[in-house]
Amino acid sequence: MNINELRPLFEGKRCAILGYGREGRVWLSLLNRLGCCSEIAVADMKPQDIPGVTGIYGEDCLDRAKDYDLLLQSPGVIIKDKLTDEEKSRILTQTEVLLRLRPCKIIGITGTNGKTTTANMINDILADNGYSPVNNRAGSNILGGVATTLISAVNLRGKTVKDLAVLELDERSSRLIYPYVHPTYLLCTNLFRDSYKRNAHSEFIFDILDKHIPKQTKLVLNADDLVSARLAKGNDRVYFGIEKQDNEVLNENTIIIDTPLCPECGSRLEYDFRRYHHIGSAHCTKCGFRSPKADYDVTKVNESTGRITMSLKGKQADFKAVGTSVTDTYNLAGAIAVLSEFGLSAEQLKKSVEKLEIVKSRYDEEKIGDKQVIMSVAKGQNPVACSRVFSSIKNHTGKKAVVLMLDDLGDAEETSENTAWIYDTDFEFLNDDSITQVICSGVRRTDYKVRLLLAGVPEEKITCVEKESDAANEVDLDKADTIFFLYDVYTTSYAAISKNTISDRMAERGAKQ
Repeated sequence: MNINELRPLFEGKRCAILGYGREGRVWLSLLNRLGCCSEIAVADMKPQDIPGVTGIYGEDCLDRAKDYDLLLQSPGVIIKDKLTDEEKSRILTQTEVLLRLRPCKIIGITGTNGKTTTANMINDILADNGYSPVNNRAGSNILGGVATTLISAVNLRGKTVKDLAVLELDERSSRLIYPYVHPTYLLCTNLFRDSYKRNAHSEFIFDILDKHIPKQTKLVLNADDLVSARLAKGNDRVYFGIEKQDNEVLNENTIIIDTPLCPECGSRLEYDFRRYHHIGSAHCTKCGFRSPKADYDVTKVNESTGRITMSLKGKQADFKAVGTSVTDTYNLAGAIAVLSEFGLSAEQLKKSVEKLEIVKSRYDEEKIGDKQVIMSVAKGQNPVACSRVFSSIKNHTGKKAVVLMLDDLGDAEETSENTAWIYDTDFEFLNDDSITQVICSGVRRTDYKVRLLLAGVPEEKITCVEKESDAANEVDLDKADTIFFLYDVYTTSYAAISKNTISDRMAERGAKQ
C-alpha cells in the first residue's frame, strides 16, 4: 500500500495533533505530505512556533481540541479527561494508521499452544520456496509488535516493499489487531485454558476471537478441537486433523474437558475418540452436531520411520515428521494446510519439510556420558501444555528423573495467589514406577510438591530446591537413564545452566571411576 492511499482517512478533516514531541512531529510531517486536511492544529502544554498550523496551547489544550474531526494521539500523551464514546471514536493513533500500510497477503497464526513453532515452520517453508515475507519472528505478537513488524516493511517513501506477511497473533489481542490487520488466511492451532490471570477460560478467548475475526478471512482450523473449530461460522474455512492411530487409547483420562456439552443444544456430547482434554471427535445424539471432517488429514504416524502420511483434500502425500509428539504433528499439519491453501504444491511442501527441525530452545536432546538429557518447554500456567509433556515423559522408555522449572517469569517476580492451573494439570502422569525422582524448583516449588502428593507420587521421590539454577545438582545420577528438564518459554537460560551442570557432574563422575 502506498502512503497516498491514506488520503481518504484525512481528506477535508480538521485534525488536531495532541502533543508536539517526536511523535507529534511525525504526525505533522505525514499531514503536510498528504496535503488534504482542511485544518491542522497542534495542542500542547508549551507554546510552539509552527508556521501554517493552528496553535492550541496551555493546560487546557486537550480539552479545547476535542471539537476537531480527528484527534491524533501520540504515545506519550495521556488523555486524563473523561471522554464520551463519540469523542473516543475520533481518536487516532500512529499504530492504527501504520497498520493500514500492510502487505497484499497476510498469513496469521493464532491459538493457545503452538503459535510460535507453527509460524516458524511456515516462514522457513516459504523462504525455502523463494518467498521473503515480513514477519514478527523476533518480535512481539501483540498490537505494538505487529505494527512495528509492518512498519519495517515500508520504505522511506511510504510504500510497502513486501507483498507477503506471516504474523503470529496473540489471541487475546485480536480485538485490537483485526480492525486494522485483515489476514488473508488465519490458522488457529487450538484454544485451551492458559495464563489464568489474563486469558481465563478457553470459551472466553473463543468469544473474543469469534467477534473480531474479519469476515473476509479464510480460516484454517483444527477439526479435532471442539472449541476453535467453531470459530466465525460465516467465514470460508478448511480443517486439518489427525486420525486415531492404532497405538492410541480410545479415551485418555485427563482432568479438564472444556467441551463436555453440545455447543448447539447443550446436551451431553458423546466422544467417539478423545485424544486428550477436548481434542478428538464427538457427536450429539440429540441435535446431530458432530466434529467436522478434516480436509487436510494425517492418516498415519509412523514413529519407527519418523514419517507421516497426509491426505491433502483427497491426495495422499508423505512427509518427514518434525518432532516426536502429537502436538508437533498438529503444528506440522496446520502449517501444511495453510500453505496448501496459499498455493504451494505437495511436492514443494514435501521437499521443504525435509529441511525443518524443532528449534532447540523449545526441545533438545543430548547424550552426556551414559545419560540422555532432554530439555523441553512446558509453558507455565498452561495446564494442557504441561500435561502433554508429562504424558510424553511417562511413555518414554527407561528410568527417568524430572526437573520442574515451570514458574512463569512474571509469576516469579510478582507472584499471584491463583494456583488453579496447577490443579488443572495432569501431574498424575508423573506417578509412574519408571519415574524415579521429581525435583521441584522456583517460587512455586512447594505448590508443585503438594500437587504431586495429591497425584499419588511418593514423598521420597520429591525434592524441593529454591533456585532453578541449583536444581541439576539434586539429580540422583545413579537412579535415572534419562533426565528431563522442563522450563517455561521465558526461562530457557535455566535449561542451559542445568545441562552444563549435568555435563560437569558426569565429567567429575567419570574422573573418579
